[in-house]
Amino acid sequence: MFNFRGLVAVILAIWSLGVEAGTTVQNIRIWSEADKTRVVLDLSEPARHSIFTLRGPDRLVVDLRDGKLANSIKALPKGTGLVRNIRSGVRANGQLRVVLDLNAEVRSRSFTANPNSAYGHRLVIDLKRSGRPQAVKRASETYTKGRDVVVAIDPGHGGHDPGSVGRARTYEKDVALAISRELARQVNAEPGMRAILIRDRDEYIDHRARMQIARDNRADLFLSIHADAVDDRRPQGTTVYALSLKGASDEAARQLAARENATVGGVALDDKDYVLASVLYDLSQNAALSASLEVGDEISAELARIGKVHRRAVQQAGFLVLKSPDMPSVLVETGFISNPDEERRLKDRRHQQKLAGAMLNGIRDYFYENPPPDTQIALDAGRGPQRVVRHVIARGDTLSEIAERYNVSTAALRRANRLSGDAIRVGQTLSIPVYGGG
Repeated sequence: MFNFRGLVAVILAIWSLGVEAGTTVQNIRIWSEADKTRVVLDLSEPARHSIFTLRGPDRLVVDLRDGKLANSIKALPKGTGLVRNIRSGVRANGQLRVVLDLNAEVRSRSFTANPNSAYGHRLVIDLKRSGRPQAVKRASETYTKGRDVVVAIDPGHGGHDPGSVGRARTYEKDVALAISRELARQVNAEPGMRAILIRDRDEYIDHRARMQIARDNRADLFLSIHADAVDDRRPQGTTVYALSLKGASDEAARQLAARENATVGGVALDDKDYVLASVLYDLSQNAALSASLEVGDEISAELARIGKVHRRAVQQAGFLVLKSPDMPSVLVETGFISNPDEERRLKDRRHQQKLAGAMLNGIRDYFYENPPPDTQIALDAGRGPQRVVRHVIARGDTLSEIAERYNVSTAALRRANRLSGDAIRVGQTLSIPVYGGG
């Protein structure tokens, strides 16, 4: 779950300044030091904004509602440090978009600053090179156990809703349930993780009820499993989806219209006026959407290792089950049930195990890079590995297979060996960090 309560006080403080339309970016400043880069947008007044990251290539995007650049800005500053280039443009909806083209994957933190003797209102963005999660401080040497990362696995359709039907009369609901059960089994076998199956039998559950089950179990990730179908029997391969911005806007409007019963991140909206509730909701939903794209990209990359991918980049659509503002949510189309060859594979137990294993690898990579701070994964990362194993690369080895063999993430292997990608060579020695009892 997002640590949303901690952000509410910040948003309320910003809100007390008053939020008005027509914010002007009067200047953009940038400087770097060591592995950190700071970008500051000098503003005419407080601005409603959203920030999210994109990969392939790495970018950080800042959207300012009703924003514009001051006429005095003739050219944007040159990049430095982690920022290669700065671009801007006005979108069709009137939002000013500022794009930071990055030199590497980064972790970002943003905050607004009030006027002082030297500057007016500011939006400050701090960038730090992505790497090992920051160590968790311990009050004593006593071992402290953290909670499990909770993965809510949602088998699509069910009951009276069979979903798509293959040419051999294979029902999507049955394939989705079989793959979901296998994924749940593998997640539960993973140290520091626990699976919640939204449905474990052939029954229909309303889409909003599925989201609520995940929220009730304080899930850190919602993963919906489906199988694709089209009239043409030729398409095949997997596709990963996150929520579209249009879908996010529609859901926000619905939630805010009924905010007497709505909460976001555990914070009730019933005592907030409409515009303030909208700010709080936007904050959480933008964070969830950004995280969804990140975890979706990790899952898609792993699925590409085991078979054909219909679309490599994470797609965005308005699926109802992806609209929770409280957690990252992705939907995986595991293949085309309308393709006879893929229909057979989707029913095959070994192929189901491969699909589940690839999805788990993507989930593992994401949470080892972004562990919720109270989880066992975060605590272990703070303590460091209990031991380090040396592995000499043999012919046929791949980084993902080595990670699976030693029950670590490929992200952990890259960090431990300072690898920028997955390329390894025969005879190379890898350091394998082993956590817990693995």
